[in-house]
Amino acid sequence: MLKKIRETSTFIQEASGLKAEIGIILGTGLGGLVREIEIHQTLSYTEIPNFPVSTVEGHQGKLIFGKLGGKNIMAMQGRFHFYEGYDMHTVTFPVRVMNDMGIKSLFVSNASGGLNPAFKVGDIMMITDHINMFGANPLTGPNLEELGPRFPDMSQVYDLNMQEIARTIAIKNHIVLKEGVYTGVAGPTFETPAEYKMFRILGGDAIGMSTVPEVIVARHMGMRVFGISIITDSGVPGEIVEISHEEVQKVASEAEPRMSQIIKELISSV
Repeated sequence: MLKKIRETSTFIQEASGLKAEIGIILGTGLGGLVREIEIHQTLSYTEIPNFPVSTVEGHQGKLIFGKLGGKNIMAMQGRFHFYEGYDMHTVTFPVRVMNDMGIKSLFVSNASGGLNPAFKVGDIMMITDHINMFGANPLTGPNLEELGPRFPDMSQVYDLNMQEIARTIAIKNHIVLKEGVYTGVAGPTFETPAEYKMFRILGGDAIGMSTVPEVIVARHMGMRVFGISIITDSGVPGEIVEISHEEVQKVASEAEPRMSQIIKELISSV
């Protein structure tokens, strides 16, 4: 794996001509942040050696390089999912590459279902913790000590300092910022009412099919992580309705400008 990581990292650095400080992963319907970036270079995933290809609608499949909030950034416009048939090592491979390129701060975003009855569709939730319900872990298998410890600590996954700055940014911009625990599941089916109820009992405030694997790998390597979700549908009893991927994309794109504002100002502050 180390050889592949280095090969991909070297290719991207040479092709982009930019040394990125910040890594960003944009979730379903959340590619609008790219409009805020002073773009220096764009690479299609198909051009990059060892890189998988996103097969999900709403994921453009591009690496964007440029400036955001005064910092050099690399943004993934489209991520990879366990439900696409990729194994966990492949899903998290881009985060390994980011770290090898010298990126030490990772911003992750996603569209998720709301479990907390205090949340409504269109809300933004800052992730303060997560629950891994994928039934798999990206660190399973031989550990590469060059990347991180065999048993990484997960007592504080999401960076407290960045959370505090985000709260201040939200207040200043009159943005309602919810906070809570993100539950990561394998998908690709949306949850049944009974499953929504179970995950709420377990302590989840929102639920989705991504993010947790990438964050685990990032923390394994000592990267700082900030996570944010847009609540695109409700799993609260009495509010559950039939949902489609298209509707998730629509809600996410409508709420995305508020998320982008927080991320842009947060990047300029870290």
